Amino acid sequence: MEKIVNVEDVRKVYGKAQGEKTEALKQISFSVEKGEFIGIMGPSGSGKSTLLNLLATLDKPTNGTITVNDNDVTKLKGNQIADFRSQEMGFIFQEFNLLENLIASENIAVPLSLQGVKAKEIKERVDQIAQRLSISDILNKYPAEISGGQKQRVAAARALITQPSILLGDEPTGALDSQSSRDLLDTMKELNQNDQISILLVTHDPFSASYCQRILFIQDGIIQEEIKRENQSRESFYKQILTILGTLEQ
Repeated sequence: MEKIVNVEDVRKVYGKAQGEKTEALKQISFSVEKGEFIGIMGPSGSGKSTLLNLLATLDKPTNGTITVNDNDVTKLKGNQIADFRSQEMGFIFQEFNLLENLIASENIAVPLSLQGVKAKEIKERVDQIAQRLSISDILNKYPAEISGGQKQRVAAARALITQPSILLGDEPTGALDSQSSRDLLDTMKELNQNDQISILLVTHDPFSASYCQRILFIQDGIIQEEIKRENQSRESFYKQILTILGTLEQ
């Protein structure tokens, strides 16, 4: 299988050379294959947010390497980082991060506009992804005029419009009601299965995690446990996740 992400011996230390230091990540290694849907779970302060920031090129590791689509992201600098991020990665955050003064279609189009894609192609691609995510009827509305679930679908469309190598989700269901959460997760599952989009989901929510194929449990900066769903039902996998979270919190 083709590896989309490879994390090798990654360590992250915060603090000044002569002062007190905090080791947020300790020699973490794992990979994400094309078409995998992986969850990252762990208690507050476990290192999962640090790991997401490193993968998203928002920070650099103290040691180790991170490659995304055969690019060593730890060696990118300046404009290279911005270009790489806009072309290879999609992001869905808990806070939708939509621009309130732009209608939905314009919000979705922002990454393509920054890449200098022509207006005709932008419209075609926006219409196409909006149809996939069932938001064609709200493209002319401003964020203030649509629901939280619709906002998150617009944010998902914006993340996917560049056809990224990997989609990173940071608690994307955190601000949604249960039905909107289920709708978003169903959409992510469909995109993962039908389009082979690799997804890395950071979440504290066992229900969201039950949609994943594999889960890495991080505690104290290391991967404490890894489980795979394989042929289990989602309900059975959900119960297994709860059991492991219970043991980690003891």
